[in-house]
Amino acid sequence: MLFNRILTSELLKWKTKLDPKPLLVKGARQVGKTSLIKDFGNKYYEQIAYFNFDRQPDLQQFFELTKDPERIIQNLSLVVGFPILPGETLIFFDEIQECKEALNSLKYFEESNLSHHIIGAGSLLGVTLGNAKSFPVGKVDFLDMYPLTFLEFLDAKDKEMHQYLQSIQSIEPIPDYFFNRILESFRLYTICGGLPEVAKELVESNSLERVEELLFAINRAYEYDFSKHVAEKDIQKIAFIWDSIPSQLSKENKKFLYQTVKKGARAREYEDALTWLIQAGLVYKVNRVNKVGIPFSGYDDLSAFKIYLLDMGLLRQKAQLEARSILNPNGLFSEFKGALVENYILQSLSAQFQIKPRYWTSDGIAEIDFLLQFNNELIPIEVKSEENVRSKSLTFYSKTYNPRVKLRFSMRNLINQEELINIPLFLADRTKFFLNQQLH
Repeated sequence: MLFNRILTSELLKWKTKLDPKPLLVKGARQVGKTSLIKDFGNKYYEQIAYFNFDRQPDLQQFFELTKDPERIIQNLSLVVGFPILPGETLIFFDEIQECKEALNSLKYFEESNLSHHIIGAGSLLGVTLGNAKSFPVGKVDFLDMYPLTFLEFLDAKDKEMHQYLQSIQSIEPIPDYFFNRILESFRLYTICGGLPEVAKELVESNSLERVEELLFAINRAYEYDFSKHVAEKDIQKIAFIWDSIPSQLSKENKKFLYQTVKKGARAREYEDALTWLIQAGLVYKVNRVNKVGIPFSGYDDLSAFKIYLLDMGLLRQKAQLEARSILNPNGLFSEFKGALVENYILQSLSAQFQIKPRYWTSDGIAEIDFLLQFNNELIPIEVKSEENVRSKSLTFYSKTYNPRVKLRFSMRNLINQEELINIPLFLADRTKFFLNQQLH
């Protein structure tokens, strides 16, 4: 089973450009990059020429011996056994970060007259690009890939309800029958998260035990990457940060504290390790702004930030929260539920908006979970895991800054009340649509 990914439409936009630059797809391991690009190539090209530099290290020599794109194409055609034709064959370089010369060759392909369509992807591509000194700026396009959104999951789990949510064109309550039916699927998504292999298992087998096994295995695979791809001095530091994230998020004040990583830990000792996790796409960093203004980058407080995991299902597994507690919630679970839901909302917003969210505090008086910059508006966001939606912080912020639009995500129904839009958690993936509707 293949999930229908929203990014397919972005790939089609790239393909239909007059002369598309090579495209680099960034994203963490296990988010579905290879499946997406292979499916895209099979559907929209005559052929796909697939090369994996991790599994086929001998391919590197083709790029080391020559910088001539035409000669490279001739050699690669012999490898796949058919001619690689401009516009008809999609060239897919998987795990391209394993071959720096192949990455650099994209410059020569872009400057040539061959007009080949090339996509590169890799699980640690972000790390490579973050540390590259000679990568040709302006010679490639980029596309970020994230775990499955809930709507992508729902499309496979309950296509009828997926079509219903996509058809919503106005901010008004959802009938209870549809609301409760969608909520059942959302609880399952909360269990498995958005890593496609795990979500696929839950949709097909409905086995919670198998879901737990897969999430545990993926977590171990990430830890293996630490030891395989990281300088020895940083391996343990990365592991300490990685394992501390559930503890960081379980606090009422979720500000990241290095002392939570290890007693006596200091920022300067762990900054490189944290940067590696961010560049690898394994965590999200949300900076604090103490002053509200545009652009965000001018008001970031670099000393304060929150760290979330790339996927809520992985966070649940790392926190050792049993899947059945999601289906049968109790008081013990409620304290961590807020962290899970915040992680989910951040995933959804990150996939929709180019400018990443921040969060806001005011001298210990109030804290806004997320602050979004969109269409030259600053939009405060409160996240609630249940129907209790009282928020002194949002009230304080509103009196101070008088925003045109405020957002609240909760388990309450879709409604617009005096410039406050309450969006059910399972509709977070349509946030951009609702904001466009409200601001125009």
